[in-house]
Amino acid sequence: MSTRAPAVQARQLIKTYPGEVTALSGMDITVEAGTVFGLLGPNGAGKSTTVKILTTLARPDSGTATVAGHDVLRHPDRVRRAIGVVAQKSGADPVATGRENLQLQGRLYGLRGAALQQRVAGLLARFDLTDAAGRQVKGYSGGMQRRLDVALGLVHRPEILFLDEPTTGLDPEARTAMWDEIARLADDEGLTILLTTHYLEEADRLADHIAIVDRGHVVVEGTPNALKGELRGDAVHLELREAVGEAGRTLLTGALTALPGVHEALFDGRRVSVRAEDGPAAVPALLGTLERAGVGVAAATVARPSLDDVYLRYAGRRYAEAEAAAEAGSLALAGGAR
Repeated sequence: MSTRAPAVQARQLIKTYPGEVTALSGMDITVEAGTVFGLLGPNGAGKSTTVKILTTLARPDSGTATVAGHDVLRHPDRVRRAIGVVAQKSGADPVATGRENLQLQGRLYGLRGAALQQRVAGLLARFDLTDAAGRQVKGYSGGMQRRLDVALGLVHRPEILFLDEPTTGLDPEARTAMWDEIARLADDEGLTILLTTHYLEEADRLADHIAIVDRGHVVVEGTPNALKGELRGDAVHLELREAVGEAGRTLLTGALTALPGVHEALFDGRRVSVRAEDGPAAVPALLGTLERAGVGVAAATVARPSLDDVYLRYAGRRYAEAEAAAEAGSLALAGGAR
């Protein structure tokens, strides 16, 4: 185990917004230096609020946090010197060129003369923006703008880079390219990266360690492989022809988990997710048990454990359901504001 102090540590962060909206309800995270740490959760889970507190853009109602060894409330200026931040929305000046944006960022951090020009040229080359350096940013594609945003966050060579939903809104090709660049940053420069994302695949691919966030706090954390490995055997997903009531779910859960090699059964609307030692072999017995109970099955699939299965186990609902609930909540708040 590393003896280095954590790059980021937060304890019992609580944050409530006007209207009694609880964004954080006891957030705890520890990010080891030199790792890619993923905060994974649906929109509205509290990821961005956590980043705002850690980057000194917001104050918690209570709790403590240190970044690069500095207390975010007592020494915010020291924190800002140690970090780079790529927010969800681009911070680049759209009417300035890519080169001008980087030069301005460098000057804000005290770079001048040849050192500044060398740093800007190096970043433009690294992010494949040299040919576009003299163009206004408003003419950049979405992928180019995000690459420039990351370059801006790296101008002053920070110890820790915060990436808040860095690939939201990008097309699949640009998203894959950004994933490759983030992986190179971690490997080549040994940066500590705190990544927030609502993409399961993104967290699985990039993060050394993830914390799954739901309703303002961490429900489980670990390496992606370890979390998936805790779910023994295969995941069997059964699509029911109609939803089952609460009493029926209780009885069926007992009947299904009594089958040989079946460990757990979780109902989510019209879906039942079962953990089985041998998924394909368990399917006939699962179907027979449901059929005898008068429950029809429309489809059955077998897969290896995924982060969606991990989320379901620890948050008690499917990831898509949590995303839909967050979207509905956002629309309701917007309607109330009107």
